[in-house]
Amino acid sequence: MKNNNEAKGENWTTVLEAQRTWFDLNLLELWRYRDLIFLFVRRDLVAIYKQTILGPLWYLLQPLFATVVFTVIFGEIARIPTDGLPPALFYMTGIVVWNYFSGCVTSTSDTFVTNAAIFGKVYFPRLVVPLSTVISNMLTFFVQLVLLLGFSGYFYFKGAPIQPTMWLLLMPALIIHMAALGLGTGIFISSLTTKYRDLTFAIGFCVQLWMYATPVVYPISQVPEKWQWLISLNPMTAIVESFRYALLGKGTLDFGLIGMSITITLIILAIGVTLFGRIEKTFMDTV
Repeated sequence: MKNNNEAKGENWTTVLEAQRTWFDLNLLELWRYRDLIFLFVRRDLVAIYKQTILGPLWYLLQPLFATVVFTVIFGEIARIPTDGLPPALFYMTGIVVWNYFSGCVTSTSDTFVTNAAIFGKVYFPRLVVPLSTVISNMLTFFVQLVLLLGFSGYFYFKGAPIQPTMWLLLMPALIIHMAALGLGTGIFISSLTTKYRDLTFAIGFCVQLWMYATPVVYPISQVPEKWQWLISLNPMTAIVESFRYALLGKGTLDFGLIGMSITITLIILAIGVTLFGRIEKTFMDTV
């Protein structure tokens, strides 16, 4: 094996070295592997529903079924107020947003364990895999968003108190914010699961609890004042409420809440990327 000096003395096109800094995000290298990212995206989209009867229709049926269940349980039985919005539309808005975030977290949380075989045979930036997962989940989100827009239009023409706002222009920023939070949380958990396999079994339960700590089935206005500070620490609170306000004109648009959410998201993403970069060098010894 040649050392660095010998390698530099010869005409190598690429030299692979271990990262030496705690935070080393090589965006240029990720860009060079963009074809591989889109190949993984295609693989994810094709593989999920390849042998199903309904195929991509499940993208639409999942939020529809969840909306019906939430409307019956939380709207008709529990009778939780929805800020004057039609319950079905209120719940579908929260479900579509939450589905994307939870999909990103659960799909990227087992990156090292699921892809150990390919990681051990060929080199490419390991961050390519979770990034492709986030993108493929985003395509699913857009399909469900079209369904949500169709429902919104139906209720609007039926006279429901819906008033889309100019904040719809910031929806791409909300989606990027949500993707960054899902990616950071997912790769953070993925890094830990290489050593603590119990997290693999706990992740589904924890994500479910996280949903109930987010204003998906209830508006933030129904949270007692003494607990407002606690729900504000949840970065998904600002995303769900801002999304609902932008699309339906009802909800809480609090710039302080949004600022706190962005700060927490950046911290989680930085910790996730840093830990992911450190673990990828030695994970084959523990997986």
